[in-house]
Amino acid sequence: METNRQKKIGSVLQKDLVDILQGEVRKNGISNLVISVSKVIVTTDLSIAKVFLSVFPQEKAAELMAAIKTNSPLIKHDLSQRVKLQLRKVPNLSFYIDDSLDYIEKIDNALSGKENPIENRDLLEKRKKF
Repeated sequence: METNRQKKIGSVLQKDLVDILQGEVRKNGISNLVISVSKVIVTTDLSIAKVFLSVFPQEKAAELMAAIKTNSPLIKHDLSQRVKLQLRKVPNLSFYIDDSLDYIEKIDNALSGKENPIENRDLLEKRKKF
């Protein structure tokens, strides 16, 4: 369970990380790419922040994550310049792809299409008849 302090720090980091990442995309002139920070989870000792990113289109996610991980010290420096009046120490950032929207879309397609496991019970592993 996150404390109020962790939630507040997470929201501050999330807001500033969105500005940093989208600013870099605009500055480099990359078109047809949307990056959003869906969630930031800060550990109880405030030393590590897990940053979950949603990338559209999904095909560019792996390439973008590699670029972000190599530039994470620069991102942390930019972040520290923005939050220096609010935080004494900026947590170490670890970036992850947030695939929850893809998961929701996959479930939605399965329920609306011909792969509906409710109607066709053979699609489920547990219900296959041997």
